[in-house]
Amino acid sequence: MSESTDTRAPQSGTEQSRSDRRTTDPAVPTAGTRDAARAQERRTLVLQILVIGAVFAAVAIWLATADLSETELGTLNAATLWGYTVEHLALTAVSAVIVLAIAIPAGVLLTRRPLRFLTAPVMTVANIGQAAPAIGLIVLLAFWLGFGFWAAVVSLVLYAVLPVLRNTMVGLTQVDDSLIEAGRGMGMSSAAVLFRVELPLAVPLMLAGIRTALVLLVGTATLATFINGGGLGVLITTGVNLNLTTVLVTGSLLVALLALVVDWLGRVVEYFARPKGL
Repeated sequence: MSESTDTRAPQSGTEQSRSDRRTTDPAVPTAGTRDAARAQERRTLVLQILVIGAVFAAVAIWLATADLSETELGTLNAATLWGYTVEHLALTAVSAVIVLAIAIPAGVLLTRRPLRFLTAPVMTVANIGQAAPAIGLIVLLAFWLGFGFWAAVVSLVLYAVLPVLRNTMVGLTQVDDSLIEAGRGMGMSSAAVLFRVELPLAVPLMLAGIRTALVLLVGTATLATFINGGGLGVLITTGVNLNLTTVLVTGSLLVALLALVVDWLGRVVEYFARPKGL
């Protein structure tokens, strides 16, 4: 009886090491690991919105059962709270749209070779807006532009543009050069490489910057009340000026809940917009 022989060609050292790395390296995510991570992320998102809803319900029950004075009743009725909330959302939404319209195109342009020399000056200007005290920035712009909604929007845009700009630039510069060269080798134009290769891979970092900017906008928009910009900050200043603790706490809780809801929405968008395999 003759022994059977293995006719397969032996693997080279490089091929063997790659095979071992694919099967044993814990740093290389497998499909099962990615699916488990996404399932955990879904559970976290569901839990987060349930907790936010529970806290909101607790606040509503507390206001419905609290012994409120006539001034507190007039300030904390449903119509007034809804009006302040809409004003706050308008400040946040308009500022966010302007930030995205400015920061994302600027971040893309500053990563292109002809305009890279402008990166340092632009980042310096963006850092000034972020580093300046928010209340000082809002008041100074109000004296220049006039008190009201649009002065608050301009100051909020200056305050929140840095995270989106920085993350857009970092996300694009971290795309593997070999992928860019592969796209060009397939005959893609520079614009096609940007929109079909670079931007999709930079989406996770860009969305993280957008989430940060949105939360900053929700929190900082409370200061618009000092220049007649409206929003939920009116409740906070009213509570402080009139020593109405219930009004102060309610305004603070609503701002915090709104920031958490905006952050949750950003995480949901990030979950669905993330490229497959990441």
